Amino acid sequence: MAQTVGDFFWERLHAWGVRRVFGYPGDGINGLLGGLQRRKGDIEFVQARHEEMAAFMAAAHAKFTGELGVCIATSGPGASHLLTGLYDARLDHVPVLAIAGQQARTALGAHYQQELDLVSMFKDVAGAFVEQATVPGQVRHLIDRAVRIAVGQRRVTALILPNDLQEATYEDPPRAHGAVISGVGFTPPKILPYEADLRRAAEVLNSGSKVAMLIGAGALSAGGEVVEVAEALGAGVAKALLGKAALPDDLPFVTGSIGLLGTPASWDLMQGCDTLLMVGSGFPYSEFLPKEGQARGVQIDIDPGMLSIRYPMEVNLVGDAAETLRALLPLLERKSDRSWRETVEKSIAASEKTLTERALASADPINPQRVFHELSPRLPDRTILTSDSGSCANWYARDIKIRAGMMASLSGGLASMGAAVPYAIAAKFAHPDRMVVAMVGDGAMQMNNMAELITVAKYWRDWETPGFVCMVLNNQDLNQVTWEQRVMEGNPKFEATQTLPDVPYHRFAEMIGLRGLYVDDPEQLGAAWDQALASPVPVVLEVRTDPEVAPIPPHFTLKQVRNFLASTPRDPEASGIIADTARQLFGSVLPGGKEE
Repeated sequence: MAQTVGDFFWERLHAWGVRRVFGYPGDGINGLLGGLQRRKGDIEFVQARHEEMAAFMAAAHAKFTGELGVCIATSGPGASHLLTGLYDARLDHVPVLAIAGQQARTALGAHYQQELDLVSMFKDVAGAFVEQATVPGQVRHLIDRAVRIAVGQRRVTALILPNDLQEATYEDPPRAHGAVISGVGFTPPKILPYEADLRRAAEVLNSGSKVAMLIGAGALSAGGEVVEVAEALGAGVAKALLGKAALPDDLPFVTGSIGLLGTPASWDLMQGCDTLLMVGSGFPYSEFLPKEGQARGVQIDIDPGMLSIRYPMEVNLVGDAAETLRALLPLLERKSDRSWRETVEKSIAASEKTLTERALASADPINPQRVFHELSPRLPDRTILTSDSGSCANWYARDIKIRAGMMASLSGGLASMGAAVPYAIAAKFAHPDRMVVAMVGDGAMQMNNMAELITVAKYWRDWETPGFVCMVLNNQDLNQVTWEQRVMEGNPKFEATQTLPDVPYHRFAEMIGLRGLYVDDPEQLGAAWDQALASPVPVVLEVRTDPEVAPIPPHFTLKQVRNFLASTPRDPEASGIIADTARQLFGSVLPGGKEE
């Protein structure tokens, strides 16, 4: 039997190291799926419930393995469904290849059923490389370029194959003018700044007496180097959300997360420093960094387009984080005066005390912050954590303490709802021996995470261990946006947009063969987490939480406080907004009442 384009396609991807693809079938990719079936399992197909979820899984696979993530969808709506997950990968700079079917070549341009201009549709999200194949001899170089560009530039690429081409007999490109003969293989280069630029950076860092570091996803493989630099400079280290797992939180100089979801200690660090070293982070909120002119700045990033766009840096270094820090270390002078470090450590202790007090404050019925406070010390070694967007991300950012060996991620740059469970599924496929915990709000759960629990039910018996917990906060409110309406806009809760149906998520889990746990008593939280983490079956832990516990940022402006005060009397939940929330808001105003 002659080899088809569909057969060759997977043969070539296998040569590139691809061993797993996430997707959903359809007649637009039947030729490709036939070729995959004939390979008898050396590339695993993971069937998601929806193409968007398959793309999220591909992005998460890339994040949790460092490999190329691959997703596949049929023509028309299948292809368009991929877009949100692909934008997640693009904005978080991870390599993903999207494969989409297309109508037969003879039908293109005929307003045929499910015919979309997929090249144009994918052009933004996969702008680094998107092509539609037209002849068999073209497929080889399209695959090679798509993979090499994706992994080499950490970008999304896309390949579109008409369905009739997939079934055609494969032919290598001819040795002729107009044909291209390509090959497999890519090894990441060692990217380092010039010595002169490293010396300029060292001069800035050595001259500072109050050094702050901010690290992101680009520092995930540079933890040891970050620690050495921080120790030499006596620096405190804050973590952007995608860099949460870059350093353990038990290090005495780690202030935790920064920004709207950050800790008071990270706010203090940035407001008090005179020097800023930023490593591998695209943290977006400049208002949480030092004021312009307050600090001298050095930034390290492998992508020059990310340099000096959040804070005006004096020295910008293009390079791999670990390699660059390693080269910088011999040029740094160890600071003998550790008074700044002592100030940072005192701020961390005060911050931890504040977070604990907030977590243990009473609520009706359960304080959502306490859910994460109770989980954190119970997490098994090497746990992989995923969080959805929304108010749950606040508590994940502040109250979960990362230990060495753990991994964690979420939709960062896109901040999309609905990513936690598909992320967790991809993590479990990539690391089947590790505990995986997904943290989800009820809005995201209803949007699409519930459906992906069916994917868990389909596959969990094939995993090396069953350790998988999906925790859902049931407060019947789109809580993050509700609080943004109150504090950012000065509007009361808009019940028509914010109130959610009450769904028994734990019962849904039981209905599909998983284990369901339900908690509405704060004193039972610890025991519930113990049961969930020890379960021989994947678990959905549903916790009834109070929507009136505010996800308070580490700093509030006077305008935001005024908005809150103006919205509260008109709010349908005014009587339920706990008094402690108001006190915390007032306590967050800067001394002297200066508007910012």
